Amino acid sequence: MLQNLDTETQPLRPLDGDASRDYALVRRAIKFLSEHWTDHPDLDDLARHIGLSTAHTQKLFKRWCGLSPKEFVQAITVDHARSLLGGAASILDAAHEVGLSGGSRLHDLFVDHEAMTPGDYKRRGEGLAIVYGFHPSPFGEVLVLATARGVAGLAFVDEDNNQTRAEALADMTSRWPAATFVENTAGTSAHVTRIFEPAAWQPEQPVRLVLIGTDFEVRVWEALLRIPMGRAVSYADIARHLGKPSASRAVGSAVGRNPISFVVPCHRVLRGDGTLGGYHWELTRKKALIGWETGRVGRS
Repeated sequence: MLQNLDTETQPLRPLDGDASRDYALVRRAIKFLSEHWTDHPDLDDLARHIGLSTAHTQKLFKRWCGLSPKEFVQAITVDHARSLLGGAASILDAAHEVGLSGGSRLHDLFVDHEAMTPGDYKRRGEGLAIVYGFHPSPFGEVLVLATARGVAGLAFVDEDNNQTRAEALADMTSRWPAATFVENTAGTSAHVTRIFEPAAWQPEQPVRLVLIGTDFEVRVWEALLRIPMGRAVSYADIARHLGKPSASRAVGSAVGRNPISFVVPCHRVLRGDGTLGGYHWELTRKKALIGWETGRVGRS
C-alpha cells in the first residue's frame, strides 16, 4: 500500500517550466495509480514507474496539490465523490451561492461573465475577433482564446490522445467558425496568470468571461459557475435546478460543450452514483483537477 510520509507542503508554482514538468510527472503517476490501484502498489512501485526516488515522488505530490499519493487516490474514489455530491441541489439553489463573487467563493476564482445574444451565436461568431495563445499551466499545456470583453475559451491539449496544438485549436475554432482568429500569445498571457495564480484570485479583479453558446448551454454553464471548489453536482441536479428534470442527457451534452475549462468547472459534475463520468480534456486531467482542489480546500 502507498505510505504517507511526512513532507512539507509547498504552494503550487502555477506557470513556470518546473510546474509544467511537475504536471507531466503527476499525470503519469495518476494514470499508473488509476490503472493499478487494485494491485495495491506501494510508493516504491509508483516512484519506479515515474523515475523518481520515493522521497521525491512524495514531495512532488505534496508540492503540486498538498496531498500525498495515497491521499490523492482517496480524493478521486467513488466514496469521496459521493461525499462531494451531498446536498448538491441545495448548493445550486442556495441564495448566498448564486452570486459569482463574495465569501461563498472563498476557495475559488472570482468570476464575472456575460453571454453573447442568441443572434450572435447563430451567426457563428461572424464579426467577432478572437485572439489565442498556448501557454504552460499547472495542468499541462493550455490554449486560451479571448475577445476584447474577456476569455471566450480555455482548452487543454489532450496528451492521452497525442493531440497536437493544431488539433486543439481546430476543436475550439470549430465552435465559432465565422469568427476571425489571430494568434497573440502576449495578448492572452495575462489571462493565464490571472486564472492559474491563486494569489491573483481577488474579488476586485474578477476573471471576465464571454459565454458563447445556445441559450440552454449558457444556462448550464452559469449553473456550473455556482458550484464551489470542493463540491460537486450531478447532471440530474443541474437539470432539476433549471426546471427541466427530464433533461439530464441534454445537460450532459451542454457540459461536454463547455468551452472554458477549469474556470467554468465542468470537472465538478459527476454521475449520480459518484463515478467521475467523462471529461472533454481527458479523464486523467479531471482526476488531477479534483485531487488538486481537494488539497487546496484542505489547506484553507
